[in-house]
Amino acid sequence: MQAAPAGKARVTLMNITVIGCGRWGTFLAWYLNRIGHQVTLYGRDQSRRMEVLRETRSNGVTTLPESVTLESDLSRALENELLVISIGSQSLRELLREIRSLCPAEDKNYVLCMKGLEIGTGKRLSAIVKEEIGEKARAAVWLGPGHVQEFTRGIPNCMVIDSESEALKERLVAELSGDLIRFYYGRDLIGNEVGAAAKNVIGIAAGMLDGLRLSSLKGALMSRGTREIARLIAALGGSELSAYGLCHLGDYEATVFSKYSHNRRYGEALILGEPYEELAEGCYTVKALLKLGADTGVSLPISQAVYDVLYQKADPQKTLDALFSRSLKNEF
Repeated sequence: MQAAPAGKARVTLMNITVIGCGRWGTFLAWYLNRIGHQVTLYGRDQSRRMEVLRETRSNGVTTLPESVTLESDLSRALENELLVISIGSQSLRELLREIRSLCPAEDKNYVLCMKGLEIGTGKRLSAIVKEEIGEKARAAVWLGPGHVQEFTRGIPNCMVIDSESEALKERLVAELSGDLIRFYYGRDLIGNEVGAAAKNVIGIAAGMLDGLRLSSLKGALMSRGTREIARLIAALGGSELSAYGLCHLGDYEATVFSKYSHNRRYGEALILGEPYEELAEGCYTVKALLKLGADTGVSLPISQAVYDVLYQKADPQKTLDALFSRSLKNEF
């Protein structure tokens, strides 16, 4: 992973469509507009989130200026060449099929701002773009730590852009960098995508520890979680060093500790028996990770423990006790 040159000027003004009007998608529209691009934010007509944005220009965290266009007609939204996608990862394939039916989809550049793997196949999201749009499709991923609540308060962070296309990657790093986000050039698409998706599973485990008042075990969770995912990345053909970069370990503070982390809060709420309605991508990703582990023969004990609690009704206390007894006896 290579840092982008500090202070490099943006090359051109772009017309960008952000697809997805959730909290992150709305922030992306705000940020991209803030650094000088012309931005359209797309959300479906029936979306309550889009209704609120039309009425108030705010979702309670991010307030959009009038210069951001709100659009509910996907055909019109697709007139822009750069599509920044921020939706639930399991909905990506369906969206791409809809895009393909409405426009010359291979002419677009796709920037995936979500962290996940397809449940049934274990496939990475950039691979799904290739499958649905075609081998010539130009796709990049925008990954790394950061919460909307902090960015909108002016707190900066570092993130990663990666792509099979060096030209697209360089263009995006140059044109999407601003004072709030410094981008690094990713050099391992497999490792970055798998690592970014997997950190959400670690976040759920961290929330379970919080709910059980075992937060002191988060150090062991971070150490063993990074090693577990590094082995999987290597088995899939990526660099295990990616697990120690911004996509995974570098995102732990924002996922394992932050009060804003959906996955951590979901895990904690589950233990405490409290309702939690926000999307926790780790619930889906854990299924895909276990498929990849089975396919490659890599043991994923933390992922297995999270799966057992979520889907097999395993006792959380006993499951996590057994997990850390095992891990600490066999650290390397």
